[in-house]
Amino acid sequence: MMIRLRIYMTGIVQGVGFRPFIYRLAVRHGLGGWILNNGSGVQLEVEGEAAVIDTFLAAVQDEKPALSRIQTIKIESIPPENELTFRIRESVAGSGQSPLISPDIATCPDCWREAGNPADRRYRYPFTNCTNCGPRYSIITRTPYDRPFTTMSSFPMCPECRQEYENPANRRFHAQPNACPACGPHYRLLSRTGEEISFSGTAGLFEAARRLVQEGHILAVKGLGGYHLACDARSEKAVTLLRSRKIRKDKPFAALCASLVTAKLHCEISDSEAKLLTGPVRPIVLLRKSRQYALAPSVAPGNPRIGILLPYMPVHALLLDPPDIWVMTSGNVSDEPIAYEDEDALDRLKPIADYFLIHNRPIYRRVDDSVTAVFQGEPYLLRRSRGYVPVPIALAKNL
Repeated sequence: MMIRLRIYMTGIVQGVGFRPFIYRLAVRHGLGGWILNNGSGVQLEVEGEAAVIDTFLAAVQDEKPALSRIQTIKIESIPPENELTFRIRESVAGSGQSPLISPDIATCPDCWREAGNPADRRYRYPFTNCTNCGPRYSIITRTPYDRPFTTMSSFPMCPECRQEYENPANRRFHAQPNACPACGPHYRLLSRTGEEISFSGTAGLFEAARRLVQEGHILAVKGLGGYHLACDARSEKAVTLLRSRKIRKDKPFAALCASLVTAKLHCEISDSEAKLLTGPVRPIVLLRKSRQYALAPSVAPGNPRIGILLPYMPVHALLLDPPDIWVMTSGNVSDEPIAYEDEDALDRLKPIADYFLIHNRPIYRRVDDSVTAVFQGEPYLLRRSRGYVPVPIALAKNL
């Protein structure tokens, strides 16, 4: 028997590839209908044989994107319209409960491979992302989650990116931050006085920034949700200078390691800790120093542990050589909010940073790095931010 259902879903169903997933699933099952983002989540209509729709609904729960979370489902029966194809419709604004927004997600394995492949058009592109990773919470200005309502709205897609965006078989199908070197954001290197330092090609830019850090300078780096202050974690002179300028007497700094292999040279890392370091969030993880620990004494003075994180966006991999370890601390004077707007960052961080590596994609919402530890084999959150916020915390009881 042919039936048609109207379905409303709320939860984390925007910005996680949910519409492309539903599209492909409906096509696989031979269903007609459509899906769109609205002000509360997603709305869809499906038409087909009742038994097939039952199978489709079960598959929605079993196969949904790993980053999605369905909070509620409301289903209504409506008259069939003899619709034979399935499509993604334009989003509509709506009233009522706002949809849950996905956190910013660390670069996925596919995007890492593209950014590291000399034959790929996104080779060494610092903003490589797809439906499965990249900025979300830090760039969305309002719902529904569509490109015009993000800070990517000022970057029109080139024909190749547009083709990816509109191709249901492509993992960038409806990936709102989709971009490439031809049409997307880019980095610049500035002196502390705001003068741009010119280079030939993107590679020269990041190599120059790396060289400045190797020479002992402090570099302010605009990232996903704000600015970081970076220096060579092996240089006691550089780390001491950063402490003095940032007015941070002895609180430990976090360190960015180029790879897990590099981190293991200085820290004891369990399987659970390695999973946290390399997962889709990539927070700072508090690790016990190993006997081979050889970073500058002032990175984490008098502490048996150090906070370590691995690259979570391509720019980190472009900046660090494989053996490199940099102090990577929030871009602020101690106890102040992290800087995330360019003009404010250049003003507030000028007394601290010698150089600024900035990009032209606006950050709408500041998001600092999350800090975690592993306790009894499970993640224990010490600071809940990037990668976790704004996902709500489920309580055992209603309040």
